[in-house]
Amino acid sequence: MRTALIKRETKETQISVEVDLDGGEVAISTGVGFFDHMLNAFAVHGGFGLKVSAVGDLEVDCHHTIEDTGIVLGKAFDQALGDKGGIARFGSFYVPMDEALGFCSLDISGRPFLVFDAEFPEERIGGYDSCMTEEFMRAFAYNAGITLHLKSVYGKNSHHITEALYKALAHALKAAVAQTNSAKPLSTKGVL
Repeated sequence: MRTALIKRETKETQISVEVDLDGGEVAISTGVGFFDHMLNAFAVHGGFGLKVSAVGDLEVDCHHTIEDTGIVLGKAFDQALGDKGGIARFGSFYVPMDEALGFCSLDISGRPFLVFDAEFPEERIGGYDSCMTEEFMRAFAYNAGITLHLKSVYGKNSHHITEALYKALAHALKAAVAQTNSAKPLSTKGVL
């Protein structure tokens, strides 16, 4: 079973994430409408079962809720992948979204890193600060143990740019977690 349930509670947020790498129910509630939309798109395009419940200090802003959700989601993916044996490990994908084109390339390496190259013309998308896309991706990558490269190739609308990046991540991750015929990690070292 490639599943995990992770909960995290701080003075700023209470978050629960349940993930099934092989599909299932999708139910997202973070209190940030556009972020819910992005996590829903991530789950649907990745083919993941995903339940996210997040309550955060939105009276401050969306930062803690989004970043902490990235932390918990990353930990859930890491746990669901176990020793990372029997997966394709690498994934890359381009996603067009109207005038925007997003790209993601990743390695489930156990060596977390983020390269993020995107600019957002509008600072906000509803209750979502555009700068939080990078913060979410960093939190997710570092807690999942993923080397993650994301690039907005071009785009003029922050909604489209952001959505292209989330969907590119989903498709690249779907390819990387795909099961192979080997039970061993894809590594010359024998372990990840």
